[in-house]
Amino acid sequence: MPDPDDMDIFRAAMQDVVPLPDSNKAIVKHPKPPPRPRRNHFPAGEMEQSTDIFLDIEADGEWSFLRPGVSRQTLRRLRNGYWTAQDNLDLHGLTQDIARQQLALFLENAVYSGHRCVRIVHGKGLSSADGIPVLKHRTGSWLAQYRAVLAFCQARPGDGGGGAVMVLLKK
Repeated sequence: MPDPDDMDIFRAAMQDVVPLPDSNKAIVKHPKPPPRPRRNHFPAGEMEQSTDIFLDIEADGEWSFLRPGVSRQTLRRLRNGYWTAQDNLDLHGLTQDIARQQLALFLENAVYSGHRCVRIVHGKGLSSADGIPVLKHRTGSWLAQYRAVLAFCQARPGDGGGGAVMVLLKK
């Protein structure tokens, strides 16, 4: 209960106060956007089902991809380390199905987090049957189908070399 002397002081201080005039402005409260659920598969809307996707495989085995409409300078910058990887995914020892699911989740989270450049470690295929790098080729194909991927190229030796790929994502 407030002290009676405090109430008298308050009333004396407020005796000349006049309410503000009514304004004709409406107070609008915007509804919050609905939550965005996470998906645990490659989103159908994010995949391109196009036949004009080509992987550029050079004579020395280095490979790259550049989405149509993106400048070649962007690919050069990616190769030269202009962007550093903000996140990494290691696919070593995974089956193709699990690797694809992990890649889809990883890319979705990277785009959602606003990452510009990520590194995918697929391995060189040294321990696979016949020494064929199955995940390397599959990873390239999957990345080329994902719309948020602008370009990718083999990582520099310090970042994994032929066993990894640097991926540039849309802003």
